[in-house]
Amino acid sequence: MQSRTSSLFRNIYYAASHHRSFASSSSSSSSVEATVYRFSRHGSIKDVLKPEKQNLATELKPNEVFVRMEAAPINPADINLIEGSYGGKINVPGVPGIEGVGSIAAVGSNVHHLRVNDRVIPSSSSFGTWRTHAVVKEDEMMKVPNDIPLHYSAVLSVNPSTALRLLEDFANLKAGDVIIQNGANSMVGLSVIQIAKSLGIKTINIIRDRPDYEHTVNLIKGLGGDVACTEKYIRTPAFKSLISELPAPKLALNCTGGSCATEIARHLGDGGCFVTYGAMSKQPVNLPASLFIFKNISSHGFWLSRWVDSHSQEERKQMIEKLSNFVKDGKLKLFMEGHKFSQFNFAMERHMEPYRDRKVVLELMH
Repeated sequence: MQSRTSSLFRNIYYAASHHRSFASSSSSSSSVEATVYRFSRHGSIKDVLKPEKQNLATELKPNEVFVRMEAAPINPADINLIEGSYGGKINVPGVPGIEGVGSIAAVGSNVHHLRVNDRVIPSSSSFGTWRTHAVVKEDEMMKVPNDIPLHYSAVLSVNPSTALRLLEDFANLKAGDVIIQNGANSMVGLSVIQIAKSLGIKTINIIRDRPDYEHTVNLIKGLGGDVACTEKYIRTPAFKSLISELPAPKLALNCTGGSCATEIARHLGDGGCFVTYGAMSKQPVNLPASLFIFKNISSHGFWLSRWVDSHSQEERKQMIEKLSNFVKDGKLKLFMEGHKFSQFNFAMERHMEPYRDRKVVLELMH
């Protein structure tokens, strides 16, 4: 199969580079066998998610592109989508995977903005990236820079994008300002730390008490975090003393909910902004009325999917390019572990492990 596929893609490249459809090439009757993970109903992953083989014809319509998917992470939102507990829904039967990266293997005769070998990500989170190949319309893919590591391209569009929006969209932050966040060791949290550092913004970072606490604190501080401590410590007089020489935070970022959300809100300065973008503890957010009355704080929610839906593809492209530049300049490091698509079950087990410090990325062409 490997040699047959390689030979086929040589034909694909030739046809696409001349802007011809497959109908006019020698490969018009060929197909590619794609591996796709699909669920036919919502439920537990082990019960509803199954691999399938799908034959994709290589003859393209004028506005279609043939995408060779290369890498896609496993995000908590993917699990929630499969279980049916996420804010956004995908049609059932559906293919999971809210982000990922691929390359263009062929283009139809009326495709104008994509070329063979372009690196692309889906335009929508409902595309479904847990597959090896896809035939889609040109506007379902967006070109992204190809001068950063492939695995970085696979994960930039959710967690680091969320971090950038949180820092840019809610408070007028400038060098010397302070923010406070919980869940600081997540990919969003670590991205917030690094982007804030590059902007001269100080971060107070709250994490759970965990077996690898010292390692996690060292990681946070090594990436530019100014203060790092546990949820329990934030409630002590010693914590107040620790941050006493810093300006009061202008922005509090909450991804856990529960009592830790309340505590970080208490440390906001007058007119501070509290933003919830996750609920990992599955506990409600309770904010005292006194914070609104006497400190005039504001409270907001953020969901990246809503931002994507309400902004243009060009704005999203500019965001990805900005993050890519952070990566190229050494200002944004992301921590991942790759697993072959053929070892999907093991990759999922790794994703489910507690206290994991690397995002699991599926290497789709293996």
